[in-house]
Amino acid sequence: MTLRHFLSAADLNRAEAEALLDRAAMLKAEWRAGQVNDRPLLGQTLALVFEKPSLRTRVAFEAGMTQLGGHPSYLSANDIDMGGRESVPDVARNLSRWVAIIAARVFKHATVETLVRYATVPVINALSDREHPCQALADMLTLRERFGRLQGLTLAYVGDGNNVCHSLMLLGATLGLNLRIGCPPDYRPAPDIIELTERLAQEHDATLTITASPVEAVSGADAVYTDVWASMGQEHEAARRRPVLTPYQVNTALMAHAAPHALAMHCLPAHRGEEVTAEVIDGPQSVVFEQAENRLHVQKALILFLLGK
Repeated sequence: MTLRHFLSAADLNRAEAEALLDRAAMLKAEWRAGQVNDRPLLGQTLALVFEKPSLRTRVAFEAGMTQLGGHPSYLSANDIDMGGRESVPDVARNLSRWVAIIAARVFKHATVETLVRYATVPVINALSDREHPCQALADMLTLRERFGRLQGLTLAYVGDGNNVCHSLMLLGATLGLNLRIGCPPDYRPAPDIIELTERLAQEHDATLTITASPVEAVSGADAVYTDVWASMGQEHEAARRRPVLTPYQVNTALMAHAAPHALAMHCLPAHRGEEVTAEVIDGPQSVVFEQAENRLHVQKALILFLLGK
């Protein structure tokens, strides 16, 4: 079996992404019906190498691996001090001799790239400063559950063109979504992400629009997505970012420009009253906890896919 990793949402082609979502939906149905009897990963271990704290990512991986019959081993920055006490290549070499698969939640994308370079088992990007591809998988499953399809839907992302935005763009374009990104000029997605998304959109009969107008971004959209204005590691920039991003707050007035059936989406944790109002995120259009639940199911499907199960 060819060794596969999942560093970017672009690492899956359309057929693979659709098959993975199908598997996730099946696993979810079984889990909800109490039919989790198969243990395909009995005796195997998932190493969770986390430089950042986590709720959804950590628990979804730990619970998922347990449900699949395997064992999760959580390693925080205090446990291994990757890049300090022990080099990233040495961490990869050691873990590859003990575990079946590695999920890494890191500050710098270069760290997970180095893990891939030296690991001989699959590596999952569980979040980096460049992408959050597992979140994008959960978001696509949520949209497909609600609309019954992905091709042709319009997804608007409003705010900071960050790692979550990057993965949504790449996976969304691969699956045929029309993407509208509303962000200030200085907070646009990375140029290479834009270029790759445009190419994927062209291949899959989709569109990408980037605008400085939040109203233009959300007009008629099927879903409106936002994320925090300052991610972990950017807290020192919060005061500078806030006045620039305040016009991009997802509130009732902005949602009124979206389609009447539009969903309100957020990857969590949310800062109510900043990037999104409590009225929206706790309101009837919100699917944030469905997105959170779906992290469990897509991550289980992803682990099985990478391990060839």
